[in-house]
Amino acid sequence: MSSVRPVAQTTHPEPEKLALLIDQSKNIKHLKQIHALLLRRGLESYPVLNLKLQRSYSSLGYVQNSVALFNLTQNPDVFFYTAIIRGHAINGLHERALNFYVQMLIEEIEPNAFTLSTVLKACCTLETGKALHCHAHKFGLVSDSYVRTALIDIYARGGDIVLARRLFDSMVERNLVTFTSMITGYAKNGNVDEARELFDGMEERDVVSWNVMIDGYAQHGRPNEAIVLFRQMMKAKLKPDEATMVAVLSACGQVGALGSGQWIHSYLGYRATFNCRVGTALIDMYSKCASLEDARKVFDGIKDKDAVVYNAMIGGYAIHGFSQDAMKLFKEMPEVGLHPTDITFISVLSACAHAGLISESWGLFNAMKDEYGIQPKVEHYGCMVNLLGRAGRLEEAYELVKSMSIGADSVLWGALLNACRLHKNIALGEKVVQFLLQRGLAHSGTYVLLSNIYAAAGNWDGVARTRAMMKQSGVQKEPGCSSVEVNNKVHEFLAGDTKHPKSKDIYAMLEEMSKWLKAHRHASQTEEVLHNMDDEAEKERSLKVHSEKLALAFALISTKRGTTIKIVKNLRVCPDCHAVMKLVSKITGRKIVMRDRNRFHHCVDGMCSCGDYW
Repeated sequence: MSSVRPVAQTTHPEPEKLALLIDQSKNIKHLKQIHALLLRRGLESYPVLNLKLQRSYSSLGYVQNSVALFNLTQNPDVFFYTAIIRGHAINGLHERALNFYVQMLIEEIEPNAFTLSTVLKACCTLETGKALHCHAHKFGLVSDSYVRTALIDIYARGGDIVLARRLFDSMVERNLVTFTSMITGYAKNGNVDEARELFDGMEERDVVSWNVMIDGYAQHGRPNEAIVLFRQMMKAKLKPDEATMVAVLSACGQVGALGSGQWIHSYLGYRATFNCRVGTALIDMYSKCASLEDARKVFDGIKDKDAVVYNAMIGGYAIHGFSQDAMKLFKEMPEVGLHPTDITFISVLSACAHAGLISESWGLFNAMKDEYGIQPKVEHYGCMVNLLGRAGRLEEAYELVKSMSIGADSVLWGALLNACRLHKNIALGEKVVQFLLQRGLAHSGTYVLLSNIYAAAGNWDGVARTRAMMKQSGVQKEPGCSSVEVNNKVHEFLAGDTKHPKSKDIYAMLEEMSKWLKAHRHASQTEEVLHNMDDEAEKERSLKVHSEKLALAFALISTKRGTTIKIVKNLRVCPDCHAVMKLVSKITGRKIVMRDRNRFHHCVDGMCSCGDYW
């Protein structure tokens, strides 16, 4: 068991004063001055002062100073070991923290509850957490609330939600931290409804618990609920912190809620953009809300830009198809002493893909490995496959996928399959689908793309077979959903939707739009209508109620003339809807900006920024 350490007994009041000074130290210079004073007064062996020095050095990030003091400590007890373990844990040195814990056990010093809860925070694997769970039983600490909360956090972060919940339910008294740990586990693993149920049952909530829930919605495709919850947080008079703002700005960007994003920016104030993390979130939000000018203003306002800030702005230019602006920023990075990252190359390759810049893309792709030492990931290959496929170089794209040293994912194969649809290459499309089916990589998008390939070629037997395969596999097509923000409120529409309160007016506007289109000799592009409809009029009716057209009709009746209309679509825009957006922009004199799954389309006076290449 623990050895008795020598205690320098003194009745002099100076150690108490020095202990207070150590606790109040805010910088390393001040702390070292106190340390020097201890040495001059011969108080370096005074246990309380020694322990406080170690903890303060660690808190300021100077862990090696703590280790040096620890190594000079004779017969360190459980408190000294706990302090050195904590010092490494809070500074992210998890393996060293665990090593000190093992050393402590070797010296037969029994951990207390604070030791165990501290070392649990340094766990990086579920296996280590389970071993420490056994230690908690061995030392009779498993019922301690701090230890149990730390165990819940370990299991939740490790993905074992069932065991985490079992521990949670067995606790007689649960505190705020315990609830937050369990909610975090649910949210991280996508169980957002279970997280919300616990969140609603909390008697007390702090900013952290609100942040976890808001971020859970934002990260798992439920941005509207994230925004609503943020508003509830503000009504509850809790002051949001940086993490709150980053999460809710991400949600605003996902649904194109520019008004809400602008309000948050004004709430943060001008100086907030000096912060790289918040500034990056603002750049991303403005870019996704089709306000590139505002995104660039934020970018220019950040003084000490890092690579993440550059990546956000380059990515913003990329999704809008502004390849030259993206390339200019990419070339600027080395000039300001920044090295491009793998994310940088994803953004700049995507920008080249949207503009069809094949030779430039190959140059960048090869430079990644040869000049920057960055191994291409599946996302980089995806950009190249997307570029080559849309340019009609399908065999070249197929060979690139087959030559990959890393496994291709369903997104990459989907890019190739989409190229087959675009160029009506049924043979290669069938080959790709068969490959995906054999490896269990097929999903709803795979079947839909194959069905589109058959439909575009008029092969209705192929469409029927594909739909039968979908039914047999229990796969359902992801419904098309479009949203538009009017008066700071986001309105969502599904294809054929009639649930909106203004549904009657919306469909009346659709009829009016049909008259405009006929007057301008618009021919509906029915090639990719998935149903085998012999009646051409029936196909046109199916196209008329696509979600983006409903959103457009609602925006036309709900906003003033001349107002820019911004629509967000969760899937790729179909050729007919794209043509309609262009023509309506010319007829109404309005700018129509549409974001689909691939990129932004800026329609002005009958022309689109994508040049009909998407």
